Amino acid sequence: MNAKFQDQVVVITGGGGGIGKASARRFLAEGARVVLSGTRPAVLERARAEIDPSGQRTLVHAGHITAREHARALVERALDRFGAVDVLVNSTGIFRPVPFTHQTEEHLEEALGSIMRPTFWASQAVVEPMRERGGGAIVNVGSMWALDAIPTTPTSVYSMAQAGRHSLTKNLAIELAPDGIRVNTVALAFVETPSYERFMSPEEARAVLDSVNAFHPLGRHGQPADVVEAVLFLASREAGWITGTTLPIDGGVLAGRSPAAHAQVAEAAA
Repeated sequence: MNAKFQDQVVVITGGGGGIGKASARRFLAEGARVVLSGTRPAVLERARAEIDPSGQRTLVHAGHITAREHARALVERALDRFGAVDVLVNSTGIFRPVPFTHQTEEHLEEALGSIMRPTFWASQAVVEPMRERGGGAIVNVGSMWALDAIPTTPTSVYSMAQAGRHSLTKNLAIELAPDGIRVNTVALAFVETPSYERFMSPEEARAVLDSVNAFHPLGRHGQPADVVEAVLFLASREAGWITGTTLPIDGGVLAGRSPAAHAQVAEAAA
């Protein structure tokens, strides 16, 4: 049986860790060639060494994507190395709970610079190569915080930026449909990734993630493996008649958050 992504080229922003790296591993297993994009060169190189030791089917591109030329440089490198772009996974973002009245210009720029700008510019840059291939798929890694406010995690600026990612999904789905380019989003609850360690120690991150298990109706927080199969499905030909959707991958949170679960999370976080 042929691999689902044989001879396809996948660009993953935020590809050095967490969901980005887990997705890259699965795309490689399904025959793809993968471009790992991120802001930290050492993290990207470690990811490549882990998922593709030979380096024959991966390309690392380090740098911020906060302007049009940054995204174009990323896509040009992908084209130079592999000759095409078939799938884009936008998996960048920094989750940093900060009360609204304490948020600063730096917090706003961090959210826009790690979520909205990379998503916008990378998506724009892949359109022409995908048109040349007769179509393609963009999968955005969104968030339940874009859809619902969670009292114990004040993340207004992060939520605002992720809501922009969700809104862009619908707009691009309509605009790019004539080109055969599909655009979808997965909306995540608490998923165990290294992103939590950007604002707390590994021990603190473990305690927080363990404390929110009851917040999820299925009784546990998520793992990258819980997310990547949905990402691959939305990027695949099997989802060829799906575009403009947001799929919650959240352990049931958005189906109905219970007051009891909220109380347990609040008590554990106190």
